[in-house]
Amino acid sequence: MHGENFMTFAHTLGVLKHHSMPSLVQEELERMLRGGVFAPGDPLREASLATQLGVSRGPIREAFRSLEEKGLVRVEKNRGVFVRIITPEEADNIFEVRTALEKLIVSRLARAPQDLTNSGVPELLNTAEKLAARADFSGCHTLNIQFHERLAELAGNATLLQTYRRLVNELSLFRQQAHASTADASTLRQSVVDHKNLYAALVEGDKRKALRVLKLHVEASRRRLKAILSNPSNGTL
Repeated sequence: MHGENFMTFAHTLGVLKHHSMPSLVQEELERMLRGGVFAPGDPLREASLATQLGVSRGPIREAFRSLEEKGLVRVEKNRGVFVRIITPEEADNIFEVRTALEKLIVSRLARAPQDLTNSGVPELLNTAEKLAARADFSGCHTLNIQFHERLAELAGNATLLQTYRRLVNELSLFRQQAHASTADASTLRQSVVDHKNLYAALVEGDKRKALRVLKLHVEASRRRLKAILSNPSNGTL
């Protein structure tokens, strides 16, 4: 982790010193895992992370338990904590379930388009469009996750949201394992277009149109996943 990130985290600790320390540490570790700071299979050392983040080992230990529940790490007795490795078969199964949940999310939102008012989604999409134009893969991936999670939040079902977030976390780990050497920037721009079309259909309350846009978007992602499964150096999710 870069020095400036540690400074930012230290500042956050100062501002939020009255908040739950384990929760704050968990959020930071989750951000690092999603962002590929650690590679799949890497050991996570309690002592070194405590030193790096400027906290005691207790919050690190508690954060590990939460991250295990979220499917991001695995805890091996007498061996330690490791970044979870997602197999291609697991990734395919996860993607299938995630797709089903996204259809449910879209169906719920299309029935209540007023829930999208002041959602912050248009601003998020505008930022994503700028990042896609610069071929910023990391930034676009982060905003892609935020877009879909924001829709899941707006759907108003806590259980759905919790399940969806776990699946997204797991697929993020697989994405780190199978990141591309020949990624195509055009997929970033098309993804933003798909997201804008999906949002527009939801605001209109047009469920059929929203599901049609989602279907095309999902099929494109599925094709990229299958390309990765057949050749891990061939593409990204």
